Amino acid sequence: MNQKQLQSEQTKKKVAGASRALFVQKGYKATSIEDIVGATGSSKGNIYYHFKSKEGLFLYLIEEWDREWSLNWEQSEHLYKTSVEKLYGMAEHLANDDLNHPLTKAADEFFHHEEKTSEVESRMNEMMTGHLEFNRKLLQEGMDHGEFVPNDAERLAYILEALFFGANQLSRRTHTPEKTRALYKDAITVFLNGVAFK
Repeated sequence: MNQKQLQSEQTKKKVAGASRALFVQKGYKATSIEDIVGATGSSKGNIYYHFKSKEGLFLYLIEEWDREWSLNWEQSEHLYKTSVEKLYGMAEHLANDDLNHPLTKAADEFFHHEEKTSEVESRMNEMMTGHLEFNRKLLQEGMDHGEFVPNDAERLAYILEALFFGANQLSRRTHTPEKTRALYKDAITVFLNGVAFK
């Protein structure tokens, strides 16, 4: 990476960090580009150069969050010996992430109330493809080791993702961390009753 690229990347990270704090504090909708300009000292043009739009900037933060989650999972995956244990471990990690991540509220706003450009839709689809592939590999591993009955791992990956998505949405109604964790755990139990038993 040359000096110009390094400076550009540093500016991008600075803008992302300052805007993240604004999104956490004010929410997605209430944070304007002008707020981000004021917090970062960058011009509108500079922000648009790096992120194209406010939604592009927010999606960059969501992608960072996704990468952080994956890294945290990789560091703890070895604690779970079987595919069943990994599914319960994933559920616990996801529940804790939903409960504790500072961007959760702003992300809810973004995903439920924002019209998406084709570029943002494409980037969201890429993230979803990564989630589905992650699920597929884990389920295929369980089938290969005889924990789950043979089945279509790709189709089951969609079902598992739908369960996690549903638990994510409904966890906002549980109001307590214990109920949220129980909801995720129960979702895995229901799923396993469909795939693990003959």
